[in-house]
Amino acid sequence: MAELSVRSVLVTGANRGLGLGLVQHFLRMPKPPQWIFAGCRDPKGQRAQELQNLASKHPNIIIVPLEVANPTSIKAAAAKVGEHLGDSGLNLLINNAGILKANTLESETLEDMSEVYTTNTIGPLLMGQAFLPLLKKAAQGSSGSGLSCSKAAIVNMSSFCGSITSPFIWKQLQGMSYRCSKTALNMLSKCQSLAYKEHGILCVALHPGWVQTDMGHSAGHGPPLTVDESVQGMLKVLSSLSEKDTGAFLDWEGKVIPW
Repeated sequence: MAELSVRSVLVTGANRGLGLGLVQHFLRMPKPPQWIFAGCRDPKGQRAQELQNLASKHPNIIIVPLEVANPTSIKAAAAKVGEHLGDSGLNLLINNAGILKANTLESETLEDMSEVYTTNTIGPLLMGQAFLPLLKKAAQGSSGSGLSCSKAAIVNMSSFCGSITSPFIWKQLQGMSYRCSKTALNMLSKCQSLAYKEHGILCVALHPGWVQTDMGHSAGHGPPLTVDESVQGMLKVLSSLSEKDTGAFLDWEGKVIPW
């Protein structure tokens, strides 16, 4: 199996949970990325302290102020990342930031649905648009043929909860806005794969598993997966993806999830 090898990666929601775990695992690679851009809504806040400590020890981590629900913030982040990368482009964009409101069908509101959808679905759409020029540069500058995550890719962090066929943990958590936003994110991932394939960019929706994070615990039961187990699995999957996988909906073990 080919090893994931990227010069640059951007992870949104990188201050805790899976985002922070991804940053930590990129650092541990035999050949870590030259640039690890860690998107974070409040870089100076208490919740970003662990990320700040990590960045102080590793000069290849660049913390980028980024609110994925804010188009102005996204454009500023793209400009900042572009300044660091110059002509080399961005190899890997991981749209990890997401929120969950534990509402039932009866209690769901316009405000909560709008907030969750804006972060979980519209955010990755705008991120793809803003960082497309940098992803194109990376694809054009790659010597390899076909598509791969080492060349240029968008990875949208989805969820089994977004599967219409298999309503994952429905009895434990309805989470209406979350489910709807992730189903829409899956369609966005498919559309991105169709539109961006001609530019040499691979796009997938990836379910990290039911993980022991703040969000994972919100269902009221102990999630089975640790952050380390999930991230290790996901990075192994990303290293194996090729042209045939673009537009797919996969889990952290590489299994295809029904739409």
